[in-house]
Amino acid sequence: MTQKVFSIHALGQESADKRIDILRQIGLTGSISEAARQAGISYKAAWQAIHTLTNLAGVALVDRAVGGAGGGGARLTAAAEQLLDAAAQMERARQEVLARFSGGAAQAVAGAGLRTSMRNNLRCTVQALQGLESGEPIVRVVLQLPDGAQLVSSITRESAELLDLQPGLAVLILCKATAVKVSQQAPANGLGGKVNKVTRGQHSDEVVLTLAGGQQLVGFAARPNRLRTGSQAQADMAENAVVLARV
Repeated sequence: MTQKVFSIHALGQESADKRIDILRQIGLTGSISEAARQAGISYKAAWQAIHTLTNLAGVALVDRAVGGAGGGGARLTAAAEQLLDAAAQMERARQEVLARFSGGAAQAVAGAGLRTSMRNNLRCTVQALQGLESGEPIVRVVLQLPDGAQLVSSITRESAELLDLQPGLAVLILCKATAVKVSQQAPANGLGGKVNKVTRGQHSDEVVLTLAGGQQLVGFAARPNRLRTGSQAQADMAENAVVLARV
């Protein structure tokens, strides 16, 4: 019988990935609910972690026994054990590489492993979490960029728990360029900057903005518009289009 092997895509950044911690705790405790308690997250968030990892791995990672005299339990599959071993080795290697760098170079190296279709990747810091303590299913995360500008991201409570978000934590903002609307009007949720480049199109123009702190943001402006290189512009992003990542 051929042994199923997990996909490498299941491996995130170990130091910032509570999903791996949940898997490890299931192996230690034999219980999903206890694993959630040990990781400091809700039972629902623990199941989200399991489902996400299973989808990424492409194979079953947890076998669950329901009911019985002992109340049921959970155990890791062989693929999950391999995944944990690989995660530990990758984290050790990652720390060895990062130890050779410092400051901005270390941040760049840490974020270099992210490969997505999202062109916008901005460094920022979590300022506040609205709705987390009150148990709201959607949490509004107030973020601050290095230049002091603020932005808000709306994510699920489970995602906030799995990312272990807290004030002062450094994170990355990810956003598709097509979700960024550039104009000269004040945005409901967005950032201001100077137009660095405009690529004209038939129905919309691609605009590259340089923010006050030097980071760049790409978005699109509806035609006609008066945007020119060197002019000031505003980028508006819906809260649910702003994705957060830890590296």
